[in-house]
Amino acid sequence: MDFRLTDDQELLRKSVRAFAESEIRPHVMEWDEAQHFPMALLPRLAELGLTGIQFPEEYGGAGMSTIDYCLCIEELARVDPSIALTVAAHNGLCSAHIAMFGSEAQKQKYLVPLARGEMLGAWGLTESSAGSDAASLRTTATPAGEGWVINGSKQFITHGSIGGVMVAMAITDRTRGHRGISAFIVERGEAGMAPGKKENKLGMRASDTSEVVFTDCRVGRDRLVGEEGQGFVNTLQVLDAGRVGIAALAVGLAQGAYETARAYALERRQFGQPIAEFEMIQTYLADMHTELTAARHLTYHAARLKDAKRRHTAESAMAKYFAATVAMRATCLAIQIHGGYGYTKDYPVERYFRDAKLCEIGEGTSEIQRIVIARELLKSFSR
Repeated sequence: MDFRLTDDQELLRKSVRAFAESEIRPHVMEWDEAQHFPMALLPRLAELGLTGIQFPEEYGGAGMSTIDYCLCIEELARVDPSIALTVAAHNGLCSAHIAMFGSEAQKQKYLVPLARGEMLGAWGLTESSAGSDAASLRTTATPAGEGWVINGSKQFITHGSIGGVMVAMAITDRTRGHRGISAFIVERGEAGMAPGKKENKLGMRASDTSEVVFTDCRVGRDRLVGEEGQGFVNTLQVLDAGRVGIAALAVGLAQGAYETARAYALERRQFGQPIAEFEMIQTYLADMHTELTAARHLTYHAARLKDAKRRHTAESAMAKYFAATVAMRATCLAIQIHGGYGYTKDYPVERYFRDAKLCEIGEGTSEIQRIVIARELLKSFSR
């Protein structure tokens, strides 16, 4: 398979890289330590089409391919994985859910401003007692008059305290199990919806993460996304596509760690020579680059299947699982190459290391990815 990029894709990569280097890199540690997403950056991301990467132009998007999406996320993550996560969650979860399953009226009202970067989108699935077991939700949506009343809370929600709109999953019929879960659009500032505790995280600290609480939150009938009872099924489809973006994030993060370690190995001298001359350091760099290249190819393969509108459940899970593993290993080796300096905040590899761990947890843990892969394999054997 030919993984060479087109001229337009090379230009896109260079454009996003230049933006990340000039407007993000100087502020990375400042935003990390403040645990703050700079909302002033949102219009600049929108100017580059990064708030609506894959959505049609008629809905305010840039109309790019999934490969293009991967390139954008990679280049952001190479500099600041937190900003890449913000962009990936905005595009791949809330906005994607509305784009895939929303009505035309919902797309015009919500997808257009989301794609234009006029606000950030949040997506509410995880709860304190429903993580990997996503079907064990407790948040409920009860019919009331011309709408619904939502009660419950969501945990670890990206953009939970700053998002302008949220797609939240809630139980509408408990007797039907996961077939009784539906999705609803809730606007920021709506009575009965409020951000809860903001998480003090190990990594990805510039990406906003908080609890969201619903207390008798009333929404109209027009806020139901897709069919009643299809929220969980639709969620799995959203996650299939979203995993490609997280895989790309992991690849970009690993690329940043590798480049930083390589540069340090060339300049750091011990025993009268650059440490890059030592065979063990060369072995580390070779492992990092080899595994990184393999992760990128897996990710692009899943992206191409998605662009071709072919089933990619196993391929997306493999890409996310492997790329997350590679990112974790690459950042460990990058710290090892830096030695004691790698354990300090004076060098960026400690932040890459902290950020990398989320790739093995968010949007389905690595263990869940392996279950998804195995099920797809066994499904093919049973045919």
